[in-house]
Amino acid sequence: MATETSVEEMWRALLTGENPYMHRGRRLYGMLPSNPRCKVCNAPFGGIGALLMRFSSKRRSSKNQNFCNVCEEFAQKYKGGAEIVMTMLFADVRGSTTLAEQMSASEFTRLMNRFYTVANQVLTRTDAFVDKLVGDEIIGHYIPGFCGGDHANLAIEAAQELLHVTGHGTADGPWLPIGVGVHTGLVYFGVVGDAAGYVDFTAMGDNVNVTARLTARANAGEALISDAAYATAGLEDDIPERRALELKGKSEVVCVRVLHAQKY
Repeated sequence: MATETSVEEMWRALLTGENPYMHRGRRLYGMLPSNPRCKVCNAPFGGIGALLMRFSSKRRSSKNQNFCNVCEEFAQKYKGGAEIVMTMLFADVRGSTTLAEQMSASEFTRLMNRFYTVANQVLTRTDAFVDKLVGDEIIGHYIPGFCGGDHANLAIEAAQELLHVTGHGTADGPWLPIGVGVHTGLVYFGVVGDAAGYVDFTAMGDNVNVTARLTARANAGEALISDAAYATAGLEDDIPERRALELKGKSEVVCVRVLHAQKY
C-alpha cells in the first residue's frame, strides 16, 4: 500500500514532468480524433479515436464522463496531489446577466454552447487541463507535466486566441464579450472527491484566487497577464501596457501586463 509520502512524490513527478509519460501520452492521444476527451490523458471518446481505444484498456468511465476508466481508477486509488508551480487561465463573459435578459433561454444556451465549443478547442490545442466549462466561465490549467516547461507561454497564447475566436478586434465587434486572466504561481493540484466515490481534479490555493480576481478586473477584450506569468514566459517588452491592481484580500498590489485583442 502506498504511503502518503510516496503518493505525494508520485503526484509531484507526474505534475512537474519528472515522469515524462503523461506529457508524451497526452500528445499521442491528442493526435487521434476526436472530442470529447479524457481531461487527464486526452484519450478520445468520439470518432475513430474512440474505436481505436476499444483495442486498449481505455474507455469512458461509467462514473465520471470527464475521464477514461484508467484515469478515474487512478484517482480513486491514489487520492492526493502535490504543490507545484503552474500557470492558470480564467476567462468569463462580461455582462452575462444582461445578455440572458435580452434573449430567450434557448438562444442564450446556444450562445454559451458556442463559447464552450471554441474555448474548449483553444484550451485543448494549447495542452491545457480543462478544469471547468460552466456558467459564464472557463478555467484552464497549464501543468508542466501535461504541457511541458513552456506552460506560461501556452497560456498567454491561449488568452490571445480566446479573444480572437470570440470576435474581439474585428470591425463588427465580439459576438461574446469576454475578459481573461493569466497567472503563474504555486498551487496544490490533485484529486478531490466525496464519500460516494465521485472524484475530480482541480487546483487550490491563494494563486487560484489571484487568477480569478485578475479575470474579474479585465475589461471586455482584455487579457490581464500577471508579472509572474510574464516573467515565467521569458517575454521581452512585447506587452508594454502595465497596470498595478489592488485585489480583494491581497495586502500588496499585483502588477499585470494588458493584452488587447489584435486588430484583423
